[in-house]
Amino acid sequence: MTDIKIDLYSDTSTVPTQAMREFMCRAEVGDEQKGEDPSVNALQDMVAEMLGKEAALFLPSGTMCNQISYAVHCRAGDLILVDRTAHPLISEAGGAAVLARATLYPIDGKNGMFTPEQMAEVMVPSTRYRPPFRLVCVEQTTNMPGGRIWPLEHIRAVCDLAHEKGTLTHMDGARLLNATVASGIAPKTYAESFDTLWIDLSKGLGAPVGAVLAGSSEFILNAWQWKQRIGGAMRQAGIIAAAGIYALEHNVERMAEDHANAKRLAKGIAQAPGIGIDVEGVETNMVRFDVAQLGISGRDFGDQLLAEYGIRVSVIGAHLIRLIPHIGISESDVDEAAQAICQLSEKVGCKTI
Repeated sequence: MTDIKIDLYSDTSTVPTQAMREFMCRAEVGDEQKGEDPSVNALQDMVAEMLGKEAALFLPSGTMCNQISYAVHCRAGDLILVDRTAHPLISEAGGAAVLARATLYPIDGKNGMFTPEQMAEVMVPSTRYRPPFRLVCVEQTTNMPGGRIWPLEHIRAVCDLAHEKGTLTHMDGARLLNATVASGIAPKTYAESFDTLWIDLSKGLGAPVGAVLAGSSEFILNAWQWKQRIGGAMRQAGIIAAAGIYALEHNVERMAEDHANAKRLAKGIAQAPGIGIDVEGVETNMVRFDVAQLGISGRDFGDQLLAEYGIRVSVIGAHLIRLIPHIGISESDVDEAAQAICQLSEKVGCKTI
């Protein structure tokens, strides 16, 4: 196996810092299934307050947050409107169809963001032939399109239309805090238009595991039943909940460093011959570039980058590569990665001339 020197595959590549580990070791614990784990309870209260919701629920993963939300909100056959690049559609193994027995209805938005006009076109009244739209789901920030931020007024317009049509709203907020750090808009402000939403702890925040789902007290009560049903109860989970508490207290504002590193990385890569990249499109912590002009597949370019330079990236298309700086990536790592990509592109380009 090739040694990984610089891991830009995802912000899920983060590992707990020594300070976070020590905080976890001191965590008070109890049976979270019985509501007796003080660390879990503190984390849930912290997130509910941060998002302006009545209650919150600590879960093992963001995918479970989405799937439980769908299961609580939807009846069999209901439609869930998402962008065609949304994580629940492309990366959650068809969970909505299996667990909620609902259908994800994709819209072809721009940079992962659909418009109220697009919604109005497809959200026609249900009939005996056509099931109702039960839920509109927004991904903040967008994932596959490269960490783009839904503007607040755009979110409000989408959610207002959804509610006018009697449809609930849900935010996949895996990287919501990246959006808040980059925009200066408080999480509670982004959250106010949504019936339910969640934040991830194991990405830019640097915790090893977990996500927190928030909504009304009634919604969370029903979510608890689904948590139990699909094996999400974790007993003495305060040890990992403590990592989330530490992350929210210490690692939110520092995500601005990841955003700066992403910009720096994009500018460095832009110097490479044959590379297609939109530097101005880097809004948070994601960088994407295209190697089509080099006459090489994204997979082969990524494999060579790892084999020859020890740099791991994510291949997200035939010629498209994604990189995500995170808490474990320094400015010098960014410069080294950019230099390696430039060198490899020159080498590949010479072979194709």
